[in-house]
Amino acid sequence: MNIGEILLNLWEKSGFAAMTWQNGVMLLIGCVLLYLAIVKKFEPLLLCGIAFGCILTNLPMANMYHQELWDAFMDANHPDYHSYGAVLSHGGLLDFFYIGVKTSIYPCLIFMGVGAMTDFGPLLSNPKSLLLGAAAQMGVFAAFVGAIALGFTGNQAASIGIIGGADGPTAIFLTSKLAPELLGAIAVAAYSYMALIPLIQPPFMKLLTTKEQRKIKMEQTRKVSKAEKIVFPVAVTLFVALLLPDTAPLIGCLMLGNLAKETGVTDRLSDTMQNALMNIVTILLSVSVGATMVGSNFLTAETLKIVVLGVVAFILSTCGGLLVGVLMCKLTKGKINPLIGSAGVSAVPMAARVANKEGQKANPSNFLLMHAMGPNVAGVIGSAIAAGFLLSIFGA
Repeated sequence: MNIGEILLNLWEKSGFAAMTWQNGVMLLIGCVLLYLAIVKKFEPLLLCGIAFGCILTNLPMANMYHQELWDAFMDANHPDYHSYGAVLSHGGLLDFFYIGVKTSIYPCLIFMGVGAMTDFGPLLSNPKSLLLGAAAQMGVFAAFVGAIALGFTGNQAASIGIIGGADGPTAIFLTSKLAPELLGAIAVAAYSYMALIPLIQPPFMKLLTTKEQRKIKMEQTRKVSKAEKIVFPVAVTLFVALLLPDTAPLIGCLMLGNLAKETGVTDRLSDTMQNALMNIVTILLSVSVGATMVGSNFLTAETLKIVVLGVVAFILSTCGGLLVGVLMCKLTKGKINPLIGSAGVSAVPMAARVANKEGQKANPSNFLLMHAMGPNVAGVIGSAIAAGFLLSIFGA
């Protein structure tokens, strides 16, 4: 074999020879996402992994992720239907990572870490915050209706709607069960809008509230006892899981993490959940989600529709929380600042920080952070309940 044949053989076996325009576009998208994560700091802990997963899965000939194996997994007429055998035998590295998404292990472990980092004290001291968290789920169901109108199936519409909850792990949990073919687009949309909260929410805060309302200073909330904080996660788990069994994995892990934090006797476990476990799972989850961004699936008109419906869902959820906040402000004769309603979306703690910042713009001596954390953590519970409700209707 001469040097020419060797070089030709090398070229034919290289990824360059197998490159398609879809591969090229997706590699460019991956680089853009890396730019947004590193330079613009848009959810960098997750977006870096998603972006690099997108790059890895679209490298021709690398054989790291095989969409056809997962298509067979979901095809009831295929011999490998709901069997991991083919994946374990013929899958690549990212296929193995993705099993954690498919089995919902990663989203649930993320929720465990979130629970260990969450203080439900502001919610317990002001139970009315639950109403704001519930109102902020309005966008979920509005986007669901819109997706149906645009021709998506019920399963796909439910997965798109949950973007309105501004809760990435919940969106991944629901989509991996109902519409895995849309996972990449929905995950990128969900985390992108979470990162853009400081840009998206303020205009609607100003539109739906008056300057006088934004100036309102709220009274200090009462001190919540340790006993209340310990009983709360147990009570919520029992009630919500019995009402909507499909949401038990998310709610159970969220409350287990919170219980470990509040007991005072499991500090080592709480520390592991908040740090080591959370970091490891974040790496695996983000890269796995990025792996689903295969060019042939991602570069479609459906993706554009999902992006548009996602931002509409998020805006409507913000407006729903604000409108109920305005109503509560009037009913309490000015004791509640309606800005905290915008924190009803479950992007913890960013949404609460934005509400606090807008309140201080109107009144520099106004400190709404702890008040806004009540609706914020209520939104976490609300989005999980919304996902459980949709899963109970559309799940197999």
